[in-house]
Amino acid sequence: MLDKLKIKLQYLLPKLWLTQLAGWFANKKAGAITQFVIKTFAKAYKVDMNEAKDSQFQAYSTFNDFFIRTLKDGARPIVEGNDKLALPADGAVSQLGLIHDDQILQAKGHHYTLEALLAGNFMLADKFRNGQFITTYLSPRDYHRVHMPCDGLLKEMIYVPGDLFSVNPLTAANVPNLFARNERIICLFETQFGPMIQILVGATIVGSIETVWCGMVTPPREGIIKRWTYPQADKAGAIFLKKGEEMGRFKLGSTVINLFPENTVQLNKDLMNGSVTLMGEQLGSIINVAGNDNNAISE
Repeated sequence: MLDKLKIKLQYLLPKLWLTQLAGWFANKKAGAITQFVIKTFAKAYKVDMNEAKDSQFQAYSTFNDFFIRTLKDGARPIVEGNDKLALPADGAVSQLGLIHDDQILQAKGHHYTLEALLAGNFMLADKFRNGQFITTYLSPRDYHRVHMPCDGLLKEMIYVPGDLFSVNPLTAANVPNLFARNERIICLFETQFGPMIQILVGATIVGSIETVWCGMVTPPREGIIKRWTYPQADKAGAIFLKKGEEMGRFKLGSTVINLFPENTVQLNKDLMNGSVTLMGEQLGSIINVAGNDNNAISE
C-alpha cells in the first residue's frame, strides 16, 4: 500500500518545481544551516567521509560542494589492461545484459526501446541492436562523479528534455519507460571496439548534470533537444578521455546507462541485478576490437 502511494506521488508532485528549489538551496552558502544539512544528510545516508579528499564537513561551503566531493588519490583503483572495461560509477547495478533486438530491460515486466532512449535516433539505435547494456543506480550516499569505462574520443553529445521521476529501484519497477522519459544527456564515444554510449539520466531533485568538457548542461531546462558534435582526434578541439577519467557528475543521485555494440564486449559474470559497484572495478572485457577505427581514438 505504501509503495503504491509513493508511485502515485511521483505522478502528482510538482517534480520540476521541487528540483529547482533543491538546486537553488544546494548551491547556497548558508553557513550553519548548510553545515547542519550536510551533517544530517551524511548521518542519515551513512556517507563514508573517510574516502573523501576533504573528510571534514567544514571544508564544504555548499551542499553541492559536499555532494560532488572528490575522493582521496588511490581510493578507486582503475582495472588494468587494455582489454578490460571499468565500472563508471559507485552505486548498484539496476539491470544489465543483452539488448534483445532493440529491447532493454528496465525491471521485471518492463522494457523500453533503444530508439526511445536515444530520442528517436534510429540510425544511432541500429548500432547497438543485440548489443550489451548496463544500468547503474547512484543512491544519495554514493560518490557522484562519473568516469570513463574505457579510452574514448567524444563524437557527439545530445541533451534530451524529459520528466524528472525518481530513478530508485521502486520507481524503476513501476513507472513504464522510465529512462526513456526522464531528462538525460547522451554521450557518444568512439573506442577501440567501436561506438560506446554513456547516458547520464536526470531525476527528481537532481539540481544539475555536468560534463567535464561542457560544464553545466542542465539547467537551463528549455524543453528542446540540443546536439553538439566534436572533431576527429587530429583536429583542434578534439576531446579524448582515458579509462578512469572523470567525464561528468550529478548534483544529487541518478542513473548511468552504458550501451555497447553486438559482439564487442563481455560483461563481468560476477555482476548481477543489485550488485554493488565501485568506480574503476571491472565492468567487463573487450572481445572484438574494431578494425580501422583504432587510429581514430589516438590522442
